[in-house]
Amino acid sequence: MKLIQLPIFALLVSCILCQYDYDSFFGYYPANQAGLPYPVCSVECECPYTFPTAMYCNDRKLKTIPAVPAQIKYVYLQNNQLTGIPNNAFENATDLRWIVLDNNEIVNEKVGKKAFSKLKSLQRLYFNRNNLTEVIPSLPKSLMELKMSSNQISKIGNGLKGLENLTTLVLEDNKLKDVGGVLGNLKSLMFVDLSRNKLTKLPENLPPAIEMLYMDYNNIDKIPKDYFHKYPTLQYLRMANNKITDEGIPDKVFNITSLIELDLAFNELKTIPVVNENLENLYLQANKIEKFTLSSFCRLTTSVDFSKMKHLRLDGNHLTRESMPIDMSLCLRVAGDILIN
Repeated sequence: MKLIQLPIFALLVSCILCQYDYDSFFGYYPANQAGLPYPVCSVECECPYTFPTAMYCNDRKLKTIPAVPAQIKYVYLQNNQLTGIPNNAFENATDLRWIVLDNNEIVNEKVGKKAFSKLKSLQRLYFNRNNLTEVIPSLPKSLMELKMSSNQISKIGNGLKGLENLTTLVLEDNKLKDVGGVLGNLKSLMFVDLSRNKLTKLPENLPPAIEMLYMDYNNIDKIPKDYFHKYPTLQYLRMANNKITDEGIPDKVFNITSLIELDLAFNELKTIPVVNENLENLYLQANKIEKFTLSSFCRLTTSVDFSKMKHLRLDGNHLTRESMPIDMSLCLRVAGDILIN
């Protein structure tokens, strides 16, 4: 009788266990199936069981970089008191993909020349809000995204040399006066943010793949002839809060078919520049514009020829709704948002 009851009892136990998620009940996560029974981590930081390749060292008042284990690919060191990066900081974690160093006190003099030399897979490096005075040189060629906003950077030097895979560069809120032609060699670069610097002119050369160029809050007063015609993929151009005048805008310099958004707000324009019919968003608020010229938007108005403009801002100028041309709606027929005053 007992021999018959035993297999029946085992079957019942098996059925009861199958009613639950066995893995989650016992805290067994798929990430640990890679051979790590638990994440290897520095004692100062945290490496979650659900994300064992990430090490969170942020907001811990650290003055030195903790040892980074070999399996770590993402290290978060923001909001600490770091002043430098020694050459051996990442020597064990050669497969690092992301390093976040925002909101520290890092200076160039304390960054080792070989601090990043072994990181052949590094893709993203964030140095926002530190005390850097120039772009750090000898960065890995694998880098795709580099952000160094809100530092004290006054020169780029050779810091960007060889970064052929870089797609995003953010140097916003620094002290750059001139970037020369160093950006032209970054053949993969699509997004550049040079806003809030002290630039008096546009970069000499941009990569042919450029799609977004942000130059707000500088001291630019003119644009070279045919400057943007060399970049057939440029879609978003922001040059608000500069010193651009009518004399500084060559004829048809903004008449490029790829451009989707153009921001020229808070400049010194008296007339509306000529733009391409494909432009969808135009911001001209807070200039000195006195006349609405419909020819700036449409050279020809037919059933198939008209402006694709969706958003147009002209508030803060010397215009009134009464001064708008009667046939404006024929040219700007798809515009859903036109601000005059």
